[in-house]
Amino acid sequence: MNLENISSQDATVASPEVERASPNILTHAARPAPEELVPSRYALKIGDIDVLVVSDGVLPLPTTMLAHNADPAVRAAWLDDMFLPPDAFDWSLNVVVARSGKQTILIDAGLGLDPDLNLPRAGQLIKRLEAAGIDLGSVTDVVLTHMHMDHVGGLLVDGVKERLRPDLRIHVAAAEIEFWVSPDFSRTAMPTGFPDALRATAKRFVEAYGHNLRPFDEQQQIAPGVLAYRTGGHTPGHSMVRLSSAGEGLTFAGDAIFAVGFEQPEWHNGFEHDPEEAARVRLGLLHELAESGEFLVATHLPFPSVGRVAVDGDVFRWVPVFWDY
Repeated sequence: MNLENISSQDATVASPEVERASPNILTHAARPAPEELVPSRYALKIGDIDVLVVSDGVLPLPTTMLAHNADPAVRAAWLDDMFLPPDAFDWSLNVVVARSGKQTILIDAGLGLDPDLNLPRAGQLIKRLEAAGIDLGSVTDVVLTHMHMDHVGGLLVDGVKERLRPDLRIHVAAAEIEFWVSPDFSRTAMPTGFPDALRATAKRFVEAYGHNLRPFDEQQQIAPGVLAYRTGGHTPGHSMVRLSSAGEGLTFAGDAIFAVGFEQPEWHNGFEHDPEEAARVRLGLLHELAESGEFLVATHLPFPSVGRVAVDGDVFRWVPVFWDY
């Protein structure tokens, strides 16, 4: 992986000290494909760790997925206040690439290209990694926050496995692997067809990459300053990844938090397999990050999904970074 080879449409954010100390973190050697006319990757430094947030595109879903336990009128009012459409809107799909020491870590792998889903604006990860000059063969480790298809599907795209290292290590909570042997969707509220697609994709993934899996129980040190730890909630083995170096920190929260979750952390997302536990995990994360002031990135927050959490009493607020080009 070469995080220096990033196009002029990329952006970087870092503390002033890091930015001044490393003025040449980004160069403009790699140019995006002509159709890539939107920013799709965002670079920052967490101490000595290079971080790149990459957009896998957007996933249009019904707005009821945001909060199936909320009063429809209250949910509609929130959407109106946020200038969002009432029936369906686009969820961002974000993935992180981190370089720590001699390891290059891909955190989640995007949706991939499932022709049965008809989602042409999603599944962009592999193309965008290539446009950023990132060689798939340079990836030493993959960390999966969980095994929903929008987090593993990119590794199932035709031709991808052959380009990865044979000794690639894929880190995932053991509870997650066990769950997908016989998944329970009884407490979810997904659109028709999604449970079957999720089940089938998880099965394909384990069949394709079973020998690469490195299960962990509660937490696993992946690389210097890169820690994966199980939270549960969204799925039984849902995990987060914390990057820490030189007094700085960033948490990739996977699906623990959604755009609505700051103002309404008790609202249940339709993909949550244990909604009450997911809400507890979400509240714990928000309190922790509001106290620490560290960066938060999550799969479905609007790209580039880099920001902090502010709190006033019991009310949380998302504070996105100012883009730094």
